[in-house]
Amino acid sequence: MTQKSLQTQKHEIFYRITGTGKPVVFIHGFGEYGSIWDLLTDDLKDQFQCIVPDLPGSGKSLMKKGDWTMEDLAEAIKSVLDHEKIENPVLIGHSMGGYISLAFAEKYGENMAGLCLFHSSAFADSEEKKATRERGIQFIEEHGPAKFLEQSTPNLFSNEFKSLHPDIVKDLIDRYTNFQDAALVHYYQAMMQRPDRTHILKNYPGPVLFILGEHDTAIPLADGLKQCHLPRLSYIHILKKSGHMGMIEETDKCREILQNFLHGR
Repeated sequence: MTQKSLQTQKHEIFYRITGTGKPVVFIHGFGEYGSIWDLLTDDLKDQFQCIVPDLPGSGKSLMKKGDWTMEDLAEAIKSVLDHEKIENPVLIGHSMGGYISLAFAEKYGENMAGLCLFHSSAFADSEEKKATRERGIQFIEEHGPAKFLEQSTPNLFSNEFKSLHPDIVKDLIDRYTNFQDAALVHYYQAMMQRPDRTHILKNYPGPVLFILGEHDTAIPLADGLKQCHLPRLSYIHILKKSGHMGMIEETDKCREILQNFLHGR
């Protein structure tokens, strides 16, 4: 694995590149780092070139002043690809990473080989969702990001997984609680402001993979299914035992799904 850091006018972006073959960009979600993908990329690197950034404000990628929109974060991904001279990648976005992938596809979709919305959605936030995020911002500002993630992270897992693997949930909390509060607030604000991008799914010419969790409360299954008919070519997989963290809750199943999709099967 090669670890690199790229300075741009707006960001300093840390990223990892490992493996050879078809390029695949793994974009993490809110309250995570790129390492959230390790269980998958450790195996997929034997068949594909895996590019795994820490989004600006997460992990080893410094937060700088500037725009905080899904479009701006998509441009950060584009700067890494341009620097590495990588063309026609597949983008796999978890949750907020899916929102960023859609913003990327809106501008650069013709230069993408595929798109995966991994527990994610092309719909804009509902008013109810925006209100929930506003309450989250208030909690972060009052109690800090560590306390916020300590309380919110367990809700991302199915009840069965939490009961059987409390150690894994605790490890995740311990790994990802050192965010700056401003970063989490900016992410929330950017998610609230993002537009509906269902038209991207309708117009995108390549294949789209949807990975949904039957017990997902962040992107409920019923809501996720409403978008799956939009692309010209959709692959739909429902993880029967997962909440919002399928890469951890059903790692082997997710690996198989991604391998088949990336091989065009």
